[in-house]
Parts: sequence; structure tokens; C-alpha cells
Amino acid sequence: MGTLDQDKLMDAIVESIAVTLGKFDWTITDVQDGRGNELPYVFGMLSKSTKEGHVTVVDTDTKSQVESVTENLLIASSPFIYLPDYSGIAYMHVWNAIQSDIFPKRFKDIIEATYGNFFVDCSIEPISDYRAFSAKLKGLEKITELRARVHPPNPLFGRLWEPLKKYIGKRNASEISVREAREDAGGLYTKLPEHIEGILKSEHYEPEKEIDITDAAILMAADGYGMGTVTGHDGIEEVVIRTSDTQKSFLFSKEPDPIELAKVANERFKHISKERDMGH
Repeated sequence: MGTLDQDKLMDAIVESIAVTLGKFDWTITDVQDGRGNELPYVFGMLSKSTKEGHVTVVDTDTKSQVESVTENLLIASSPFIYLPDYSGIAYMHVWNAIQSDIFPKRFKDIIEATYGNFFVDCSIEPISDYRAFSAKLKGLEKITELRARVHPPNPLFGRLWEPLKKYIGKRNASEISVREAREDAGGLYTKLPEHIEGILKSEHYEPEKEIDITDAAILMAADGYGMGTVTGHDGIEEVVIRTSDTQKSFLFSKEPDPIELAKVANERFKHISKERDMGH
């Protein structure tokens, strides 16, 4: 957002600077710019390092192991692939080093710092797994609160929440937030679970009426364009379900071939787009 568009984002990945946060340095390394390929992509490694680290080496004279100080010691790296056709990114969770909630924050820090943190805003929002999300919603006896923060998509949008996208555009807003709540025994009147079930059953799902704005905002967030929260009761206690709780994922090699990773990620995004009837 701001002055950051698709091309500038990819340029920032290719030409990123390093940022220091706490005792670690973060940067993007081993970049492969595949924007000119038939399947365009940009590949890189989000790398975490320390300015000075200790490694164990063998002293051949004394035939013993000794500690040695080295500069810019790599702690961990997370491979990722960015696909401009979907404004989509797939990245690897590195246990105890670059967790799935840390990657988006550090990626954001690097991209924004590359442009001097001047009028740029970058965020990675998770795409929800509809089946897991639906299963959680089915466990609720009633829904007491719906909350969402969403921003206009580029380049894809979901057919079912297209009116909300147009509304955001008409208002010239970069982001909107919605909240509905009902605390008494009745709960909210929402067809969100019905809509998600309908989408799962058919990519051509047509609701009887236009989807209400808050339900549409939750769907928009679940498709990767914001954050949504559903609060309700399961008959025993209050339950909070976040769209980020059911993030889509897939298995792949820890040392991926960029072209192969691009192909697999492309198929995943293509399947999601077809399932949810999304278009440019």
C-alpha cells in the first residue's frame, strides 16, 4: 500500500537491504528473479544472522575442538516464492527460528526499510483453509461477534464479496474495519457458515440474497485480504476463531528448486482461486 505496488515490491525483494532488530540481522539472500519466465516468480531466502557468532572448529595441531568467532553467522533461513499473478507468497516455517508468525513481520520490515519507510506499507495476510474454518464454525451453537479488517485486493477478488470490494473503491479507502456484536442469548443473525459450506460444495455457489457486508468482510479476510475474527459459544464456553488460525499450507523440500516450488505454489493458488471463484 502507499507508493508500494507490485513491481516495486518485487524490486525490493531483489534489491533488499538488511535490517537489525534486537541482536539479529535480517535480509533476503539467494534471490532468483524469474519475472521474465513463462510462470513469473521471485525466489529468495529470508535470512537471520548475528554480527558475531561462535562456531566449533577442529584445531589440527592440538587435535581438539575449539571455539572460533565468526562474523555474520547465519542462524536460519526460510525459502519463499512470490507469484505476481496472485500477489501470493509461499514461505517455509523454520522451527524455533523463523516461525510462521515471524516471517510476515520480518518480510514487512525489510521491504519497508528498503524504501526508507516512507509512505509504504506491506503486509502478508494468511489464506484460510475453508474446510478447517468451516469445521470450527460448526462447533458453535451461536455467534456473538463478527470482526474484520480488510483492504482492497490486487489483482484477484472473490465473486461473492465483489460488492464489498466495489464499496471500498467507491469510498477511496485503503482499509475498512467492521464489527457486529450481540451479547444476549440470541446471538447474531449470520449466514457465514452457510456461505462457506456452499462455496465448498460448488465453486458456482449463489446465495439467495447478496451477502451481508460483515459476512462478506470475513470471507474477504479468509481469502487473504485482511484479518477476521468470529466469537461465539459452543455450549460450554466462549470460543474465538480467527481466520489466521486455519492458514493454508503444503509440504515441500527444505532446500527447494525455485522453478519447482513456483510450479507447486502456482497450482495451490490456482486451486484456491477456482474453489472460491476468484478472478482478476
